[in-house]
Amino acid sequence: MAAAPQQSAPHVNHITRQIIAAAMKIHTTLGPGLLESAYHACFVHELRKLGLGVASQVGLPVVYEGEKLDLGYRIDLIVSDAVIVEIKCVEAINPVHQAQLLSYMRLSGRQVGLLINFHVARLRDGIKRMVDGYAWQNRKSLTTENTEFHGDKATEAP
Repeated sequence: MAAAPQQSAPHVNHITRQIIAAAMKIHTTLGPGLLESAYHACFVHELRKLGLGVASQVGLPVVYEGEKLDLGYRIDLIVSDAVIVEIKCVEAINPVHQAQLLSYMRLSGRQVGLLINFHVARLRDGIKRMVDGYAWQNRKSLTTENTEFHGDKATEAP
């Protein structure tokens, strides 16, 4: 997959705020406990209503030793060609879920991703924002008290 176009931090931050607001609306309306597919369909609907470009269930090949391998990986949503959204309905976000999102970000060339778990009483507790790449570490918009940098990635709570 070709690298994604680079987006400015304020633009990407605006998109992530819109995504989180849509997720909050969906969670408030539906509550926790449904299947991931229900939240996914509502998410696509809400984001398109906001005028955002949404690609759903995007195939993600793995390039290994110069060869493109289609292994069945699917990104839940790519919003405005800039932000990856992975939707979960699990008891808790585990490190493997974060690793999955980070891998999708790296393989697709996108630097910002949201991991959203709808299986929580308060959605605020189910949102994890991840940023990959050294260039983002120097941006003031990401150096808040809720951002953690680990090597070449940062995570920020909403």
